[in-house]
Amino acid sequence: MRDKTAYWLDLCDDDVLTAKALLKSERLLPMGFFCHMITEKALKAVIAERTDEVPPRIHDLAKLANRAGIWESVSDEQKELFKKLTPLQIEARYPEYKERVAATLTKGFCKQLFSETEVFLCWIKAQLER
Repeated sequence: MRDKTAYWLDLCDDDVLTAKALLKSERLLPMGFFCHMITEKALKAVIAERTDEVPPRIHDLAKLANRAGIWESVSDEQKELFKKLTPLQIEARYPEYKERVAATLTKGFCKQLFSETEVFLCWIKAQLER
């Protein structure tokens, strides 16, 4: 595994700990934002490993999966995860959307989101071990 790849995966592992703490303290909007970051960084790890290039500074998960060359391997469930995470990355940054997005989050939804994010990260790590 390349050093660049390990760098991105280390960031993911740190963000998992942060997301877990945010979920426990019921800070749901930031927890969702961290789930997006975990997923984004996992995809950037694949790009770093397969291309030996610095991943692009974009946040669109579908575009990153495509750039990583794994879009065809991503399951429908994982694509749905991308759709759930997107509003938490974009809209959570802007005050006019923040309250609206936060109002849609429940602890149950966020627990599921965190679980799906961890499963995705494990899947990415398995892809990188091939």
